[in-house]
Amino acid sequence: MDVNQAKQEHLLALKVMRLTKPTLFTNMPVTCEDGDLPGDLFSRLMKEDPSTVKGAETLMLGEMLTLPQNFGNIFLGETFSSYISVHNDSSQVVKDILVKADLQTSSQRLNLSASNSAVAELKPECCIDDVIHHEVKEIGTHILVCAVSYTTQTGEKLYFRKFFKFQVLKPLDVKTKFYNAESDLSSVTDEVFLEAQIQNITSSPMFMEKVSLEPSLMYNVSELNTVTSGERGESTFGKMSYLQPMDTRQYLYCLKPKPEFAEKAGVIKGVTVIGKLDIVWKTNLGERGRLQTSQLQRMAPGYGDVRLSLESIPDTVNLEEPFDITCKITNCSERTMDLVLEMCNTSSIHWCGVSGRQLGKLSPSSSLFLPLKLLCSVQGLQSISGLRLTDTFLKRTYEYDDIAQVCVVCPYNGLED
Repeated sequence: MDVNQAKQEHLLALKVMRLTKPTLFTNMPVTCEDGDLPGDLFSRLMKEDPSTVKGAETLMLGEMLTLPQNFGNIFLGETFSSYISVHNDSSQVVKDILVKADLQTSSQRLNLSASNSAVAELKPECCIDDVIHHEVKEIGTHILVCAVSYTTQTGEKLYFRKFFKFQVLKPLDVKTKFYNAESDLSSVTDEVFLEAQIQNITSSPMFMEKVSLEPSLMYNVSELNTVTSGERGESTFGKMSYLQPMDTRQYLYCLKPKPEFAEKAGVIKGVTVIGKLDIVWKTNLGERGRLQTSQLQRMAPGYGDVRLSLESIPDTVNLEEPFDITCKITNCSERTMDLVLEMCNTSSIHWCGVSGRQLGKLSPSSSLFLPLKLLCSVQGLQSISGLRLTDTFLKRTYEYDDIAQVCVVCPYNGLED
């Protein structure tokens, strides 16, 4: 836009206003003791004030609504609405009016105009009105660019535009933590527990309408945010799910691999994409906001080429009495292995049987069950350790400590005469 065009007086006037819902009126109550000089004057004035709540005049929140006095804050996930009006301030008819509204962000430029066709003519004191809506999906500086082009009665084509800058803020602070756990004794893959911490970093309370986890294709998800009460489940956060400013709430989810993937150790081993959180909330007067996180990722558990898991073990065993356990050995690599098992005694664990025996060849993604016998020589909670697997093809050794824990008790209460 050149200098001469900027100084030219246009026949049309452009007004742009943000559309927001009103807020509840707040008043500042003034009170005093009955024995003070004003007496009950302040109390009578508050009761006569039409903006106060009858019977609760000392509350700051009133019954009336207040129209917005400024642009206000816009948060990520909310819908930005704006009213655009082009008014003919002149005394002549203007033709071929085209109003265009674009929203410029740091990464893209979006056309928000409801119609891209020109209005044939606009008579004096008449106007063209348009309302635009846009769900805000980026944080940072946004610029609303409104451009108007038209033709005068003499055939001269004129053009002008205005810029409106505003900032989009982050409403929630979302932090996630992952925990790996054995899904069951016979499964090769792990359950994944996701803890999501959501904090309201705005200045007003939020009603949390929905917080859910959309899992990736390889997982099924179950929410752990309800408590069973009778036939119905109740939310752990109560009936009124409000999140006050700067408050934090923790949500927990459990993800299990789907059966078709759980049977294949090699497929699920490198999967780090878990899914994404979908959060929906409402503010004071029902304004709706929604956020979806990017795909959440975790560090895949490192099992190595061979995984040894425990299939069965007694809860309690007697001191110095042999007991049986069953281990499961899974080939997580993409090659066939020829395995040899070695059993090494510790100060409290003593293995029964031949160490260094051949287990045979194990193909990729396959498993074998291995029954073993051992005894404990020390009472208390003991850790089972001392197993070693060697792949004779590559001469590679895998050691396994702290496989499980077992409670060792003494069966004798005392000595007999």
